[in-house]
Amino acid sequence: MKSKLWNRNFTLLTASNFLMCSAYYSLISTLPLYVSDVLHSPHSVVGLVLSAYAIAAILVRPFTGFGLDYFGRKTIFIASLLVYGLIFNAYVFASSVMIILFLRFAHGLTWGLTTTANTTIAGDIIPGEKRGEGFGLFGVSTTVGMALGPPLGTVLLQHWGYNAMFIAGSFVSLLSMLLAGMMKFPAYVPLPENRQFKWKNLFEASTVIPSANLLIIGLAYGGLISFIALYGKEIGIKNPSGFFLVYALGIITSRFSVGKALDRNGPRLVIISCLTLIIIGYPMLALVHNPWGYYSAAVILGLGNGVVWPTFQAMVNNIVPPNRRGAANSTIFIAMDLGMGLGMVIAGIISQKYSISLAFLCCAAYAATGLVLFRLFTLKHYLKRRVLVLLTQNSEIAFGEAEMSTQKK
Repeated sequence: MKSKLWNRNFTLLTASNFLMCSAYYSLISTLPLYVSDVLHSPHSVVGLVLSAYAIAAILVRPFTGFGLDYFGRKTIFIASLLVYGLIFNAYVFASSVMIILFLRFAHGLTWGLTTTANTTIAGDIIPGEKRGEGFGLFGVSTTVGMALGPPLGTVLLQHWGYNAMFIAGSFVSLLSMLLAGMMKFPAYVPLPENRQFKWKNLFEASTVIPSANLLIIGLAYGGLISFIALYGKEIGIKNPSGFFLVYALGIITSRFSVGKALDRNGPRLVIISCLTLIIIGYPMLALVHNPWGYYSAAVILGLGNGVVWPTFQAMVNNIVPPNRRGAANSTIFIAMDLGMGLGMVIAGIISQKYSISLAFLCCAAYAATGLVLFRLFTLKHYLKRRVLVLLTQNSEIAFGEAEMSTQKK
């Protein structure tokens, strides 16, 4: 009998993630404009401010993964959501680049905690045979938050100012915490090897290859989200934040259509197709300087990027046992954060010295490199590790059934 995906826990976790991401993305389209126009900072500083978030998340994720595997999931998740929501209020006092850098770093720490925790919890509650579909649908909540967050942030800013936007972000985040608190968390008993604070317990070695592959792809995503609003304004788009809405529609379309195919056929065709779309989308964005090129690229990049992240998430969770999911998700999140952070900084430097268009062309090159790495290394590694995990699980099931049979006799 197949397990049900849309149960109470999965619904609450998905709704909580949607609210948390809506608050996060409400700053994506407004903070770069504030740093550039109000604080009169160059593009390189914009990239640095945005990358501080990712840098902080990178630093905290290894310890988050260890804590999740050592202490369990609930306490870390709820506490980090609480602090995440409260920090939004501190932006009210951000009157300089240095203050914003500090707050972005502090906020990034809590973002690293919450996203590692909720992804690990998702891995716990999604049935194994539906992991591709489950992570894809869970990721839709992130996408919808990404679609609604920027325009809502822009509306709040235009009508009531930055302070109202920050306070609204705090309210939405705390509501996310309340929904998470209503979940019934699965029982978790850490194994003895998880109770030792060792370097190997902070990372999961078997996920390094797919994580490194995702890091390269993440360079492109970091360049996109940090400069798309400024780029739209630069080429004369009336509502640059509309990119996120169209982009999100592409992501949602791909995630609803590809998840089941991933569970049936594996990641090979999915990743190759998606990265090919990304390689096409960035040159279109960089070279066609009009609304048609801007929004067409949004659709193509949304379709491509929509499945890359949940597919790598499903792959990582498929090649580790349950007691290593915290470290595994921490490792792949670190790679994604590092890729995004470096992508933001590199795009800032390139756009400052040359142009944002050239930065986007470089993003296409990152995606092409990621495709080559996937074909040569990552896919082979995944298939080998997947077989080992399935054999181990089958052996444990057979042992358990034999033991029960012996006890009955």
